Order: sequence, then structure tokens, then C-alpha cells
Amino acid sequence: MIKNIAIFCGSSPGNKPLYIKMAEELAKEIYRRGYGLVYGGAKVGLMGVIADEILNAGGKVTGVMPEHLVRKEVLHEGLEDLYIVKNMHERKGKISEISDAFIAMPGGYGTLDEFFEALTWLQLELHSKPCALYNINGFFDKLMEFINRASEDMFVNSIHRELIIIDDNPVRLIKKMEDFIPPEFDKAAWIKQLSDITKEKY
Repeated sequence: MIKNIAIFCGSSPGNKPLYIKMAEELAKEIYRRGYGLVYGGAKVGLMGVIADEILNAGGKVTGVMPEHLVRKEVLHEGLEDLYIVKNMHERKGKISEISDAFIAMPGGYGTLDEFFEALTWLQLELHSKPCALYNINGFFDKLMEFINRASEDMFVNSIHRELIIIDDNPVRLIKKMEDFIPPEFDKAAWIKQLSDITKEKY
């Protein structure tokens, strides 16, 4: 059951007003459904936009920020629920611990790092929490092309390809997350299939 949704997104607002508008729409949907927001704790970029929207509506927002970013004065001063951790590794662990679902919005290296770690843990069955891409303006289209290629070339199992929820509409996106059921995966059969392919090639 979902209670808190973690959002991974940019500390930049991007160069198109649509990114801010759609971040606000996602925040409204999270609040409307009664979920809490868990995020990196910053006041800047899309991170600040989505936090402000939920805070202004009276919703619950929890920030998780490493010490070095607090010292850089990017901390959102309006947060009542805040964890200060030692480093980025602890941040990701804490966000995973207190969240029931994960959404990546447009962002950079950090956004992708956080999302793929959560997704990898889902693949490894370390948790069963849904992982979603909020595909504003087709931002993740090329990323999905890469993942599809990785699946076609059998570096990603087709079942694990289906772990990624993706949509450009916040209502549909969250509904898909609510309906998510982790697929069953026969790891032994997958390893045997890969072994057979290797034998055929070499």
C-alpha cells in the first residue's frame, strides 16, 4: 500500500515552463490522493517546485539531505519533517526506507542514479515498490529506446523491462503505480538461457 511517494528530479527547473507546470500537476495529484512526498529536501529547481506545491496545499513533505548540501544552503527552510544524513549513499537508503513508491521526473545524473538504484533493488527483489518515469515532453523517450535495446540484446530480461512504469499524465501514472504487481521471475531459467546462448556462440 502506498503512503509516501519519493520523487527524484532536477535541482534545475529546466529551460521550458512545461516542466514546472507538470511538476505542479503531479504535486496536486499526490496531494489529492492523500499521499506524502519524500524528496531530496532542496528549495531549488523542480525539487523546490513540487515541495512548495504540496506544502502550500497543507500536505506532508519529508526531506532527506546530506550534510554537504545543507552547508551549500540549498535546504528548503519550510520542511518540518527532515532527515540530515552523512552522505549521498545514506540519503538513498533513507529515501528507500521511508517511501512506498518512486517517481523520476526530468533531471540529470543524480536523478538517474537514484531511479536506477531503486529499480535495480526492485529487479533483485529487495523490495516490491513501483518505479515510474514521469515522461514530461518525451524526456525519457531516448532512455526507453536504450532500455529496449538492452532487452533485445538480452542484457535486460523482458520481464524486468516491464518493471518500468511510464506515462506523461500524472493521474494515469499514479494509477498504474497503485495497480502495480511485481511479475514472477524464474532466475534459474534465465541463467540457463544465457548459458545456452554463450555455449552456442563460443
